[in-house]
Amino acid sequence: MTDPAVAVEHGSAVWRLIWRSGYRVVRFLDPLIRRAWKARSASLHRVVELDVVGRRTGRPRPIIVTGLTVDGTSYVGHPNGDVGWTCNVESAGLLRVVSADGSARQMRAIRLPPGPERDAVVRATWSQQPFPANLIYSAARDHVRRVGVYFRLEPTA
Repeated sequence: MTDPAVAVEHGSAVWRLIWRSGYRVVRFLDPLIRRAWKARSASLHRVVELDVVGRRTGRPRPIIVTGLTVDGTSYVGHPNGDVGWTCNVESAGLLRVVSADGSARQMRAIRLPPGPERDAVVRATWSQQPFPANLIYSAARDHVRRVGVYFRLEPTA
């Protein structure tokens, strides 16, 4: 009999639940996180706001995420597979990346296929996330490797 907590295609059922629960808490705390981010809290220096158009509504859908950097290239992603904002990013292809100081850049988002680039970005998640998220990413590393969705961000011309 197979372990119900592990599914090859979908990662760990337990980690899926933990991530969903954790992100519900983050959504609840969003106003406080944004306030600390805009005050330029040192622990949130990698956080950016993504402004992307909703694929069904056509309305702006801002979300704050931790921006990752590997070899000078910027990335964003989600550890638990596709969620609403990753689907919006993939559908739109373009998004605006806003820093805590209010500066914004138009970027093209390119979904990473399996391979060395994606592997490097996944490894960066547990070293570049703010505490305590870095500990959770590290503990969930196998799940994130299997199901995480990541995008390379490239400036538009």
